[in-house]
Amino acid sequence: MKIVFLGAGSVEFTQGLLADLFGFPELRERDDLEIALHDIDPERLRTAEAAAHYIAAAGVSAPLPVKITAHLERRPALEGADFVINMIQVGMIGATRTDFEIPARYGLRQTIGDTLGVGGIFRALRTFPVLEGIGRDIAELCPGAWLLNYTNPMAMNVWYLNAATPVQNVVGLCHSVHWTIHDLSELVGVPMDEVSFLAAGVNHQAWVLRFERAGQSLYPRLDEAIERDPGLLRRVRVDMYRRLGVFPTESSEHSSEYVPWYLHSDEEIERLRIPVGDYIGISEENVRRYEATRDALGAGRPITVEATMEYAPQIIHSVVTGARRVVYGNVVNRGLIGNLPPGCVVEVPCVVDALGVRPMAVPDLPPQCAALNRAYVAVNELTVRAALEGRPDHIRHAVMADPNASATLTVEQIWALCDDMVRAHGDLLPESLRGAV
Repeated sequence: MKIVFLGAGSVEFTQGLLADLFGFPELRERDDLEIALHDIDPERLRTAEAAAHYIAAAGVSAPLPVKITAHLERRPALEGADFVINMIQVGMIGATRTDFEIPARYGLRQTIGDTLGVGGIFRALRTFPVLEGIGRDIAELCPGAWLLNYTNPMAMNVWYLNAATPVQNVVGLCHSVHWTIHDLSELVGVPMDEVSFLAAGVNHQAWVLRFERAGQSLYPRLDEAIERDPGLLRRVRVDMYRRLGVFPTESSEHSSEYVPWYLHSDEEIERLRIPVGDYIGISEENVRRYEATRDALGAGRPITVEATMEYAPQIIHSVVTGARRVVYGNVVNRGLIGNLPPGCVVEVPCVVDALGVRPMAVPDLPPQCAALNRAYVAVNELTVRAALEGRPDHIRHAVMADPNASATLTVEQIWALCDDMVRAHGDLLPESLRGAV
């Protein structure tokens, strides 16, 4: 069994996933398990390989039988793979700074910038060419493999993979639903293993449609918890919950970017304590953590590795062993959510077992939630179409349709901003999209 990590130089994430995988005896004790690590950065690849060997040897009396290989070229890594975990970041922190700094000159505020808005659109456009190569290689070298995508913008990337490449088995994975339910369970004082829930929508803007214990809704207890702690009212997603009646599944930082109501207003930023530009600091801290891990491994010092129980290792375990699970996945909407457009990418519960990942249809979303999701989907579609059709004007149309950008900027500003972003990202973008309009 061969599991491939694309973008393995994302060392902290790679470590957590490996710890999860090796936590399953049925996986770590196989004598045919190969972990193939791929990254285009030689130093990061060496660090990832050293971390993988460290994790495989940690806490066991004898070395695990796992084979660990490292590849600067993608195709040898993919050959014969059963599972491919994708976590690439095209352009790394330099491109992320561009995504924030240029829009900020126009007065456009972002918090995370990896899913929607100008940051999400351009992150998608520079990722698509690499995804196209990945999809072609998988179709040729390991056509039956499951491609488990963690790279953002999740919905746009999964949409593009399905529309532009021959890859067959794709599911996008995100931990936001799990951690939302985890945190809500703590807030209402009910153990998570006693909670039943249903969520659906789009990635980073799904909705907790049911939140129950023993058949009784826990939403009244959530209302009581909010009433006891007025500080919770100063959070974006609590504000959205109070007005929409359904709790969103992503953090306040993320959620503020996907609607037109908050980031253009100084007063709302202060009222809701929105951390503008937060992702730059997160990215810089990730670099520091990587460097600390690299230095520790180089000096032979121990590193701290914590299991995360992300969905990818759970999916691999279920497919290999037949153990049935329900996870949340991002997949093409083929009758899964009736009041969202067919062909877009939605986040829904999925049954996983030896037959693979099978998404489940859910009831229509509340109309107010579907309306917000459709605005999100419109940006996704225009961005994907820009790349598929070689239409640089659709980049501008996507930003014009974006809720946060359109609430902040004039059309002339949007056009000029996109011109600046295209010039700044240059060769990272598809060639057909590099010109002005």
